[in-house]
Amino acid sequence: MEIEGIADLPLHTGHVPPWLVPIMKRLAKGIVDIMSLEWGTDKVVERLSNPLWFQSFNNAIGMDWDSSGSTTVTLGILKDVLSPSDGLVVIGGKGKNARKVPEELRQISKYIDVDVESAERSSRLAAKVDTTLVQDGHQLYHHSMIISESGKWGIIQQGMNPETKFARRYHWKNTQQFIVEPHEAIAGIKGVAVNVIEKDKEGTRKTILDLLRENPRKIVERISIAKSALRHESLDFWLTNASVVGISKEARIVYMKPIDESKLLKVLNGIYETNPSTLEEALLSGMGPSTARALFLISDLIYSEPPSFKDPVNYPPDPFKYAYAIGGKDGIPYPVNRRVALEVIHTIEEVVEKAKIDRKEKDFALKKLRDLSHGTKKGT
Repeated sequence: MEIEGIADLPLHTGHVPPWLVPIMKRLAKGIVDIMSLEWGTDKVVERLSNPLWFQSFNNAIGMDWDSSGSTTVTLGILKDVLSPSDGLVVIGGKGKNARKVPEELRQISKYIDVDVESAERSSRLAAKVDTTLVQDGHQLYHHSMIISESGKWGIIQQGMNPETKFARRYHWKNTQQFIVEPHEAIAGIKGVAVNVIEKDKEGTRKTILDLLRENPRKIVERISIAKSALRHESLDFWLTNASVVGISKEARIVYMKPIDESKLLKVLNGIYETNPSTLEEALLSGMGPSTARALFLISDLIYSEPPSFKDPVNYPPDPFKYAYAIGGKDGIPYPVNRRVALEVIHTIEEVVEKAKIDRKEKDFALKKLRDLSHGTKKGT
């Protein structure tokens, strides 16, 4: 079963009731223990990296299916109840905790077979890709890494759109490839976005990398030419044999955002000195959203290699549909696969039944899952 996508969830205020927290912790620990025994810890990481499984697990321990807090609370609960002795840990978290990943990696490496340098690089790249190569209006504020005893990892991070007040969740699963459609999952409400992670944008990615190896001052000059062309004011633009066959409204929104050229030059100089051989190296050398946007502009208007202006979302906007990541009743992006949704829910139910938790807590979790099951049947 393959699921690919990003998730949008409405912002919910408030806190988890104090009485519910200990129940959630016991449920989470019991369920994960049984999952680890049944499948092994590597498979648990894979399951939790999948938005369908994550959402079902989130619901089973008591969180609302449509809440932005389902990410922060569920991962916070898992971080509290798991330790290296379980062969499974969660590091990072919300806000300043997201920046503690390197420190926490060094701590857990004493107990878990994890390549600290490689894992730290993966953590940084996942965050960089979702802020720089994918620019969709969401500001990252949560970044968690789930790691098994063998070093397999999954990353779940969340961003908030300050205008729509919707949170978007980005799922990653252990990968060596961070640039071309690398996500395990992205789903939500389509909006205005720009990205270069689509498979057919290899020409754009190559152009951007070539530009980063050129004299930074020449790049800044080209930005001025391209910006003038965008306003249809520059004769120089036409003399360079470049051409514009019409710029979409989405492209204009992206390209007309202000760029601090003095700051840009400083960043470009730093990247130029490292002479990056890959976009991954460029990201880790300091390429951020503004620099990328400037390079997108040059690549598009001067070299006719545009980025994609498609929001990489591929699931319907209703969070309930996202909760299963199985399609929509209107057939977009594909017809609902009720069998797959119910199969996952029933499997989680079996895991709960086997978990070493009190009958009362099992009933609580099973009721939550059955509510989802009934909703799925009605939702089709």
